[in-house]
Amino acid sequence: MNDVPAGLPKAWTKMLEGLKTWSRIYSPWAIHFNSGSCNGCDIEILATLTPRYDVERFGIKLQGSPRHADVLICTGPVTLQARDRLKRVYDQMPDPKFVIAVGSCATSGGVFQGCYNVLGGIDQVIPVNAFIPGCPPRPEAIIDGVVKLLGSLAEKKFAEKTG
Repeated sequence: MNDVPAGLPKAWTKMLEGLKTWSRIYSPWAIHFNSGSCNGCDIEILATLTPRYDVERFGIKLQGSPRHADVLICTGPVTLQARDRLKRVYDQMPDPKFVIAVGSCATSGGVFQGCYNVLGGIDQVIPVNAFIPGCPPRPEAIIDGVVKLLGSLAEKKFAEKTG
């Protein structure tokens, strides 16, 4: 799905695509989804948004709607009840979309692995771009994971430009 209007000269199309990629790297909007965690990771994610850690200095803004978000930040193991909701939220996000699994439960199911209603980590339902381990992970680790994801996107953009 291409958001650039048809009929534009190639130079304009390339410039608009570059602008779109730049804005996704330097000003990503994120949405948070709790798929059944104990809320330890949720508290740490909210701590990253406070002035003490100030994740907004990287341009990251917490968004309330998946239709406006570029990054899906997931916590907790995927439960049977949350599976369809998680998939629906992921499908509502515009492309390209990125997923970050925060915490041991989101990466592997954690302490809830083996429960009758737990499917496992987030990657059992949707593709994940970055895993941030920990129970719960510190705000510094969450910021580091987000910055590394954005850095890998910038490297990919540079490789496409030069290669």
